[in-house]
Amino acid sequence: MRIVVAEDLYLLRDGMVRLIEAYGHRVVATATTGPETLDALLSTRPDVAVVDVRMPPTQSDEGLRAALAARGELPGLPILILSQHVEQLYARELLADGAGGIGYFLKESVFDGDQFIDALERVAAGGTAMDPVVIAKLLTGGTSNRRLERLTDREHSVLALMAEGLSNQAIGRRLFLSDSAIGKYTTSMFGKLGITDDDDNNRRVLAVLTYLNTP
Repeated sequence: MRIVVAEDLYLLRDGMVRLIEAYGHRVVATATTGPETLDALLSTRPDVAVVDVRMPPTQSDEGLRAALAARGELPGLPILILSQHVEQLYARELLADGAGGIGYFLKESVFDGDQFIDALERVAAGGTAMDPVVIAKLLTGGTSNRRLERLTDREHSVLALMAEGLSNQAIGRRLFLSDSAIGKYTTSMFGKLGITDDDDNNRRVLAVLTYLNTP
């Protein structure tokens, strides 16, 4: 994969570059400010980008706004936000185009290289990879969705794990359910949410975006 790393802290940025390259991928550009991030994303059109939220010049939300601007120019550009902060408003806006290819992890929640690279690869493939803490923040104060109210508690649990990017097999292991049981729950869930796309991967992304209360 061709990857852009946007992170202003030298040690963290250098560590991510080394980790990514150790897994056989290529970092095509790095950025340390919001404007540099936008330029790098538009000029290199990477397979996926890792972007911090708070970057110079003001250390507010430049990274996330650069990611939004890049997605506006390049619809569906895969972005993995990696930050110490959850910016609810902009995170919802990032998810709102319904295109998938979005991840959002808190730095403290990344425990090993395999987890990080797996999230990058899932986002690059058009899927989602959401930190459970981020999901909880996004759901707090979100708008109501009557379709979500139709889901059972078990279906909500399956959908929450799906939002984290877990496969059906991994969800089954987490909930101590068989693959066939998870399949039945997901089929029922897609029906209740009115998701009729024939592609199962697309249905998963659409279900997650609905769960996160995006339009």
